[in-house]
Amino acid sequence: MSRNGDPEGGEPVLPGPSSSARQRPGLDPFLVVCRCFRVITSLASILCIAVNVLSAVRSFKNGSDVFDGIFRCYAIVLAFFVVLAETEWGFIIKFWKVFEYWAGRGMLQIFVAVMTRAFPDYSERQRDLVLLQNIASYLLLACGVVYVFSGLLCVGLLKRSRQEKEITREQAVKDLEELERRREELEQMLLAERA
Repeated sequence: MSRNGDPEGGEPVLPGPSSSARQRPGLDPFLVVCRCFRVITSLASILCIAVNVLSAVRSFKNGSDVFDGIFRCYAIVLAFFVVLAETEWGFIIKFWKVFEYWAGRGMLQIFVAVMTRAFPDYSERQRDLVLLQNIASYLLLACGVVYVFSGLLCVGLLKRSRQEKEITREQAVKDLEELERRREELEQMLLAERA
């Protein structure tokens, strides 16, 4: 009787890779929701940047309200930091540790939303700009409030924990695929030697 239970003593049959080993683990729904929320927050912040650029241009163009133009420039810079924080790039988080914490991000977003909403010009000819300011500021304000409450509930810690598990799982799958590839190469070499 051969090694793998072949009664005729022929070539040993090596077990093939199981179908469960080849399946990729599914995406974590919590991380998907977090990624979608980051995209929404980034888009709201980009909208705030656009609205503040339009307001600053109009303020400097008229020349009558330079203070509002300077205020809008600060709002643009801070909104840009919100977008950078949402990318979660390692070097950004390394230099500005406050962005690692959701409550800190939320407070910055609320501040940018308030700056975007401040000093609206309610004249009839700028009604469209005021509407855009309201939409951008309230959208970013809502995102900021969600971030602050989530930060107080330690959701950021849960997210980081799940991200580490996902990275570990992906690395394990890659290692398993590499081992399967190497096993197939060795099987081919073994068959070539026997032939």
